[in-house]
Amino acid sequence: MTSVALGSTDQLDPRLLEHRRELTGYCYRMLGSVFDAEDAVQETMVRAWRGLADFEGRSAVRSWLYRIATNVCLDQLSGRQRRALPMDLAGSPSPPVAASLAGRRPTTAWVEPVLDRQVLPEDGDPAEQAVARESVRLAFVAALQHLPPKQRAVLILREVLRWRADEVAELLDTTVASVNSALQRARATLADVGGRPAPRTLDDEGRALLARYLDAFERYDIDAFVQLLHEDATQHMPPFEMWLRGRDDIATWMTGPGAGCKGSRLIQTSANGTPAVAQYRPAEGGGHAPWGLHVLEIQDGRIAHISSFLNLDCELFAALGLPSEL
Repeated sequence: MTSVALGSTDQLDPRLLEHRRELTGYCYRMLGSVFDAEDAVQETMVRAWRGLADFEGRSAVRSWLYRIATNVCLDQLSGRQRRALPMDLAGSPSPPVAASLAGRRPTTAWVEPVLDRQVLPEDGDPAEQAVARESVRLAFVAALQHLPPKQRAVLILREVLRWRADEVAELLDTTVASVNSALQRARATLADVGGRPAPRTLDDEGRALLARYLDAFERYDIDAFVQLLHEDATQHMPPFEMWLRGRDDIATWMTGPGAGCKGSRLIQTSANGTPAVAQYRPAEGGGHAPWGLHVLEIQDGRIAHISSFLNLDCELFAALGLPSEL
């Protein structure tokens, strides 16, 4: 999708700009892609900017913007295949050998990560912040992609953003009965594909575990690294189809095809409502170049899953606002 450039954001009415972050979060949940979400929000701002003179306060600016953003997302989703994560694909884990990198799909096939600072509120009620974090967890965003686009919009608006059924009906130009029916069907589908993840907070034990993860990886002490993992921990690496299960396979892969990661430097951040680490691999000409973003799931004092999103096309880190080199 090609958006009309707005130029400087100084041109925009502050009433539009104040909703940009939450709109990005909404479009990200709808589309499963940080790139597509940014495009959708840009297009939403263009349409709102052009229509602001005729708006005349017929409804709240926020609900008007959500109506525009929803229509933009529905247009984007028309005729598209759903995005997924490698572990969602049928089949067993790939063997931890060089051949495991043979299967690669375009970035448009995969759910993409997003940094918390791009989509989550900076302040507010702690309970609402917890709901917001859960609603951008990778497992939940991937589950949302199983829903037809309008059901997806209904579920996000009703259960994540807490809109009333009549407000959603007005936004979608439908009836309350249709909204309630769509929500019921969406809930049933989500239950079939795993439902919503349980809320988790990063406590002192989790922070200590994260510090040990950074230390072991930067020293490339694989024995120490795998001790931080659950015995049946999993890892996948979009854009490759492969995924791994168990400490042994992860260790074998890291000392085999993944050995080029030795000497990496890491930056701690947070993405998709969970701890994350930006990895910079040694570059041929010296220094360290962006390589991957590890989104971590911590459970019962150990790391249960690692989603390693590789920066192979040199676009992901730029989209996430991460440094282009170290």
